[in-house]
Amino acid sequence: MSWPQGGGVRVDVAVVPNAKRTEAIGLHDGALRVRLAAPPVDGAANEALQRWLAGALDVPLRAVELVLGQTSRRKRLQVQADVAAVEHWLQALREAGVLEAQRQGPPTEA
Repeated sequence: MSWPQGGGVRVDVAVVPNAKRTEAIGLHDGALRVRLAAPPVDGAANEALQRWLAGALDVPLRAVELVLGQTSRRKRLQVQADVAAVEHWLQALREAGVLEAQRQGPPTEA
């Protein structure tokens, strides 16, 4: 996860399609691993991922853009969300045991 200079957050995701439910399950090779309750057919998995992330960050669907990995299991999304909302979401993932306890927020300026 990174915070590009243009604002928002960039999220790298490793997806597992055809799951029973959509949920974050941990980290895989530096990306958030997400099970998707959608098949990888006709963009259904991409749409499910975008809807899930928009809901998790409480932003409108139009604020979540798939920028890399249209046909891959590895994806990058750009989300227009404020830092506080992202930090809250990351804290909830940490408390659920999905992420390690280290800080994932934007770098602080020296």
